[in-house]
Amino acid sequence: MNRPIAIILIVFGLLSSCISNKRINYLQNIPGNPEIGLDEFIPYATVDYKYVLQPFDIVDIDFASSNDELIKPFEFQGSRSMRTGGGGGGVNDLFYFTGYSIDQEGYVELPQLGKIKIGGLTEEEAQQKVQESINVYFKEKVFVKLRIGGIRFTALGEFSRSGAQVILKNRATIFDALAVAGESNILAKKNKLFIIRQYDGGSKIHQINLNDRALLASPYFFIQPNDILYLQPMNIRQLGSADNLSSSLGLIISVTSSILLLIALLSNSI
Repeated sequence: MNRPIAIILIVFGLLSSCISNKRINYLQNIPGNPEIGLDEFIPYATVDYKYVLQPFDIVDIDFASSNDELIKPFEFQGSRSMRTGGGGGGVNDLFYFTGYSIDQEGYVELPQLGKIKIGGLTEEEAQQKVQESINVYFKEKVFVKLRIGGIRFTALGEFSRSGAQVILKNRATIFDALAVAGESNILAKKNKLFIIRQYDGGSKIHQINLNDRALLASPYFFIQPNDILYLQPMNIRQLGSADNLSSSLGLIISVTSSILLLIALLSNSI
């Protein structure tokens, strides 16, 4: 084979396969890790840490009683109708308008009950504390429901919809978050997704591999409120976005094909 043609074929092959599927596909069996087969049961990781309420969290607190008149003084006017009627300017804003914000010192202020410190407590502990506060006013049972106003997280980097996001569920996986934030593009480092997670009194940075099937058994498979997800771009991202890169490669391949054809014609004519 003519040497110039061989060189051009090599360049063509490199351009057409510059990003391997191994860097793109989710949930692969990574070499070196125990293989996880299809239909194999994968237990969730045991996680000792429970999320505790933090300053600026939004919690939904509701009361129930056999006598609705008893609990009306303990609710903001119209908040119940907004919950049941879906008011508040959209589903992502619902808890912002009807919920209670925890202040910087960890207190939440409720009508008639005043300020109650629930920062640093789990949902269950906070609910019990509000329950004890309202029990002082009633002999009959008043039921308290307290929960976080959805799982709020921030997606940064190579997501199609980066920014602050809300998932209205009690539990959400990392793939739920990816679906909400928009699946990462082809130029994202899916093997290096950083999770900045808040703990009581500080934060930690964790790194997970979306390519690895073992992620399903990871303690970071489920996201937590206030998580920050950062997905880095590959180095090839410096050439442009995924769309620009595809267009550029298409142009290069077309030009290369034309050069190959021209060289072949010239070689035959000599």
